[in-house]
Amino acid sequence: MKTIQVATTINGDATEFVCAPDESLLDVLRNRLGLTGAKEGCGTGDCGACTVTLDGRMVCSCLVLGAEVEGSTITTIEGMSTADALHPLQQAFIDHAALQCGICTPGILVAAKALLDRNPDPTDTELRYWLAGNLCRCTGYDKIIAAVQDAAQKMRTA
Repeated sequence: MKTIQVATTINGDATEFVCAPDESLLDVLRNRLGLTGAKEGCGTGDCGACTVTLDGRMVCSCLVLGAEVEGSTITTIEGMSTADALHPLQQAFIDHAALQCGICTPGILVAAKALLDRNPDPTDTELRYWLAGNLCRCTGYDKIIAAVQDAAQKMRTA
């Protein structure tokens, strides 16, 4: 099968990879680049476990072809923290016990960060609508909402 060479920026780093024309971005991230934070929950774009940002938009990486990201900027869960510290959202999820099995957590964190980048003071209703594409089967959502609101408040006062 023919392969395609792709140049992109992932988590701030210029990145090149080779992939099959029909290979999903999720598979490229996990299997070719070792970025295993994004998870495959459904493979059909219904659960949000594989959410990343692509040129500033949230996408389900299972629905995007790796070959389509030429010249794009991608941010994954691995790009949220620094070598020295967790992102406030990540710390809030720990502090509020807003995660259990962890399959949904990376996608929810990426989505929550995308919301807070646009709206640093969302209402609970706005937050619930924004995260509606991310399914969690373990925690329910109350702890997730509380964690995001706590992180939002800390980020606003920082």
